[in-house]
Amino acid sequence: MGRVQPLVGALTLLLGASLAMAGQCAEAKRSDFGKLAGGQTVEAITLSNHKGTSATVITYGASLQALVTLDRNGKPADIALGYGDLATYVSNPQYFGATVGRFANRIAKGKYKIDGKAYQAPVNNGVNSLHGGTKGFDKVNWKVVQVADGDSASVELEYVSPDGDMGYPGQMTVHATYSLNENNELTIKYTATTTRTTIVNITNHTYWNLNGEGSAHSVNDSKLTLLADAYLPTDSGAIPTGEVRKVEGTAFDFRTPTPIGARVRDASDQQLVYGRGYDHNWVASREKAAAPRLMAVVEDDVSGRKLELLSDQPGIQFYSGNFLDGTSSGKSGGIYRESDAFVLEPQIFPDTPNQPAFGSALLHPGETYSNTLIYRFSTQ
Repeated sequence: MGRVQPLVGALTLLLGASLAMAGQCAEAKRSDFGKLAGGQTVEAITLSNHKGTSATVITYGASLQALVTLDRNGKPADIALGYGDLATYVSNPQYFGATVGRFANRIAKGKYKIDGKAYQAPVNNGVNSLHGGTKGFDKVNWKVVQVADGDSASVELEYVSPDGDMGYPGQMTVHATYSLNENNELTIKYTATTTRTTIVNITNHTYWNLNGEGSAHSVNDSKLTLLADAYLPTDSGAIPTGEVRKVEGTAFDFRTPTPIGARVRDASDQQLVYGRGYDHNWVASREKAAAPRLMAVVEDDVSGRKLELLSDQPGIQFYSGNFLDGTSSGKSGGIYRESDAFVLEPQIFPDTPNQPAFGSALLHPGETYSNTLIYRFSTQ
């Protein structure tokens, strides 16, 4: 019996160690990313799992600053465009990885009405307002509410936008929660509440290159699938005309996997001329879905990486990096040029406040706005 007890103890320790290994937690680590001119500290929170994937979020702009994941050969690369230092985020803003709002995308001339009262958001994109105006959510420092390890490592950020901020009524309290699990899924959940009836449209603006940011490969050969049978044509200022046009028979048909660059230079399509490529909203549904569903897939044959994007929003803006002009250099030191990245932004339709047929962008006191995005990474 004396020899049985040590054996039982050893087996117990071995079983406990095995269970501990099986239950490894994803981890979150905090560090300083720099200081703003006013003395505010900007933090970086890195979420890591045990599959070789990590996501770094900075509090400035509640931005995804880096996303490292493995290729088919097990080699890691950062596939999200961005800067390596805070000063460049401030001096050369490009919406890299940023949370954009209060109203993502464009509002025609920055003008809209609520209950007959006119409001004016700052004009910062030609004659239109883009991504909330001259100082949207991408250009403020968010507060860290909570950082947690677990089955999903997570960070919750908060920003309180004052009443009248950028011309928008109501004090708006916004939360952005990033979480990374062991299935290589990065989830971003946005929620917002308001003290006065206002408009809202919040999304994430990460620029992706599945070969790695700063790599020699453009995204033109990456194959895109968009699960939408219609899109919104625009005028020359990228404001939707109000038409909902079928993609069938057009350069906008990505219902089956198609290289991003296959038709991007088609000068016979006036829509591509207006946008210098793709910068349009696809219609996945006419209303918000009950739960996130697959909206887009991007597959890269060189690296073997695959990105799937799920969301509950009715629309998805696809931008093919047409205005990356070589004036920005990224974390690896490479220059970001046209077609070096793509952007996929689940959201309500652009200019919805001025186009009743698109639905409503209103948020009332007592209600909660939400947008859930799930990025799923794998290899093939």
